[in-house]
Amino acid sequence: MSKLRASLHARVHSWIDSVGFRLNASETDNKSNVTTRHYFFETFNFIERLDSNAPEKAKFLCFDPYGEKMKVNSLLDLQSAFFENISQLK
Repeated sequence: MSKLRASLHARVHSWIDSVGFRLNASETDNKSNVTTRHYFFETFNFIERLDSNAPEKAKFLCFDPYGEKMKVNSLLDLQSAFFENISQLK
């Protein structure tokens, strides 16, 4: 399972680099070694929580300007939410 999670982390970062997401903020809690990063592209935002002791257990949560949240379990979840959000901009 950890190999699958590491793969998800790598796939998500490869995809966000190709789309052109920007890192808006990054904050590290030194006590728990957890880094929270906020990425955005136009009206779509998502958060990554990464434990530096176990990077393969990164968690992703995406949300739109209306406050709708969705836990990301796969790259397809993130892509679907992103394209649905972008299609509503027209």
